[in-house]
Amino acid sequence: MTFAAEITDRATALVAVLGADVESQDLATRAALLGDADAVLVAEAAAALMRCAELAQVAAVGVIATRSTRDAGHSGLAQSRGHRTALSLVQELTGTGKADAARKVRVGESLLSVPEPVADEALDVGATVESPPQPAWDAALSEALFAQTITAVQNDAIRQGLGEPVVVEDDPAASADSAAEAWALAAEHLIAEAAKVSLDELRQTARSVRDRLDPEGAKRRFLERYERRSFRLWMDADGNRRGSILFDDEGWLQAQTLRDNAMRPRRGGPRFVDSAERERAADLTADERTNDQLTYDLFFDVVRTGTLADAETVFGTRQAGIRLVRVVDEPTAHAEDGLTTLPRAVADQHVCDSGYVPVTVDACGNPLDVGREQRLFTSRQRIGLAVRDGGCMWRGCDRPASYCEAHHIDEWSADGGRTDIDRGILLCRFHHMNLHHHGWRITRKGKDDFVLHPPGDRFGAESILLQKSLPLAYAWAGIDPPPRRFRPAG
Repeated sequence: MTFAAEITDRATALVAVLGADVESQDLATRAALLGDADAVLVAEAAAALMRCAELAQVAAVGVIATRSTRDAGHSGLAQSRGHRTALSLVQELTGTGKADAARKVRVGESLLSVPEPVADEALDVGATVESPPQPAWDAALSEALFAQTITAVQNDAIRQGLGEPVVVEDDPAASADSAAEAWALAAEHLIAEAAKVSLDELRQTARSVRDRLDPEGAKRRFLERYERRSFRLWMDADGNRRGSILFDDEGWLQAQTLRDNAMRPRRGGPRFVDSAERERAADLTADERTNDQLTYDLFFDVVRTGTLADAETVFGTRQAGIRLVRVVDEPTAHAEDGLTTLPRAVADQHVCDSGYVPVTVDACGNPLDVGREQRLFTSRQRIGLAVRDGGCMWRGCDRPASYCEAHHIDEWSADGGRTDIDRGILLCRFHHMNLHHHGWRITRKGKDDFVLHPPGDRFGAESILLQKSLPLAYAWAGIDPPPRRFRPAG
């Protein structure tokens, strides 16, 4: 299908639902009259049309950027129109901020760098044919964007997350070509996953993959962020006292954990708590302070009390702390909540301070079996579930493990459900309640993927495979596919 035909088809689909006579100012009113299915159809058709328009836009922006280089001087395309840089011109043309304009420039320039195939008629008969140049490692990203398999934003998230190929010095089989091949295969994996995950998860996964492909670089980036850590205090012109923190990785995890553990009742934490914790949660939910104000007061409570803080009073039943997961012999570890990648040395340092819990898993990450004697999952089983699932397993949910509840996929009394890791799954409070109260079901055959079944024929949807968070899937790459370093077999 030609580009023009695709745009026409998308626009025709919109007009067919909204009507050919609707005025722009009446769109919201007309949309309010649509049925559920038509509203979804309009949103999908509009998104497809926007992808077509965005593809044309970034291609043109790439041309503007290449014709507005510093070498072009005042005769450059942007400069001749009164702009210092292409970025400034793109901001004016698109009405976007600097960050979005910069993304369009990056993607546009990458599209123009795709090598052109050599036509057969361009080769002289009898001439010596040299090996064609290898395609760039990111050629698949450009091809996917042209095919509209991914959006420009997804393209940039993968490209920026992976960075440029790096040869691993301590790998005897490493070379520039093998590095490019590894990065290209990683890009293909991420392209395939892009439609299933959120943009934030895609960005995080791309960075996690880069850290696995380049462990020395991961350590260097960790140390660079550590060196950039800072805490500034100042007073602005209006007399407001202000502060700014640039976190290193561990500091960020500690601060995030402090906030999340204290604020769980406001942020959808688990319901299964004791009476004292339930009373405290009710008080916190009814508190008139905003979440930001409560977080501010929390941090200063911690600062004031220091090492003498009564952990149970400040944080409730679970004391705040960073829980790290490291696969044996892997060069990196990751945080249980958030899946932030950290060097192995950081995990080893924490072992010295707080010890560790060994978790033996099979290829599906199933470590414990308690049987019928235990109605609720034990704390060690919760660790096993967190290691395996990484957080809420409902598709598209980003709630971390500490915000989740353990769900028995086999009902305890009716189905003779067992409190086993194999038959348990982590769900956030919202999705756990949604499953129990609205007829959803989760099943699992042996140790295959969990399967989510919609209630009846609702939404006309088929069953959905519930797979672990994408960053976690790559963190376990030493056990599950894809193969280590994302290299093809052989």
